[in-house]
Amino acid sequence: MVVLVVDDELPALSELGYLLGRDPRVAEVLTASSGTDALRLLDARDVDVVFSDISMPGLDGMALARVISRFAVRPQVVFVTAHERHAVDAFALDVTDYVMKPVREDRIAEAVRRVVEQRERGGARPPSEPAAPPVEDETIPVELGGVTRFITRSQIRYAQAHGDYARLHTDAGSHLVRVPLSVLEERWAEHGFVRIHRSTLVALPHVSEVRMDHGRCSVLVGAVELQVSRRHTKELRDTLLRRPLGDRRPAG
Repeated sequence: MVVLVVDDELPALSELGYLLGRDPRVAEVLTASSGTDALRLLDARDVDVVFSDISMPGLDGMALARVISRFAVRPQVVFVTAHERHAVDAFALDVTDYVMKPVREDRIAEAVRRVVEQRERGGARPPSEPAAPPVEDETIPVELGGVTRFITRSQIRYAQAHGDYARLHTDAGSHLVRVPLSVLEERWAEHGFVRIHRSTLVALPHVSEVRMDHGRCSVLVGAVELQVSRRHTKELRDTLLRRPLGDRRPAG
């Protein structure tokens, strides 16, 4: 495959290009020292994956990834950075991997493996299509006390909207991620997540009870009772008829 490496620091650019060039799965390595130069190369060449630094002057890695996300057929993106704080934003951009500097050859090889795996699942997608659901449980980076940690989709019981953010609730606590609830609804629909309120998305495998009281509907998730809006009550009932509550296997 053809790889584009983007970094404004020439020693880092050279090292990453060298490591990727040693990988037998990589046919060609292109390099760019800025986001603007990267876009010029992407306009002229077909590239399978972009390995990009994040903190760069001018068009930084985040902005570059947002532009790439609007390509008709977009290459995958792997961020290579010295900062953990961007991991949550990277999740919202649907990047393939997030590699910390200083880079190690085995870690770069793992990133290439993930790129290849994504390609085999149809990784280059039009921007209008939702991301193809992964076969394995999805891993989500979250910030906790200034440290990036990881939870899995199957651990999430429900999610609530907070403006352009969403709060993910698990057994152990809750985590705010920088992604709209509408994006999660579309992305996780095939994994048992349904909208029960304009501000609430619930994982059906974690629903233990549905309650009706004077025409008002609610669901019990662990010890938490969540209200179902009138608008979504019929939709929830129809969904449950197709998927019995007794099925407790996590979707996906």
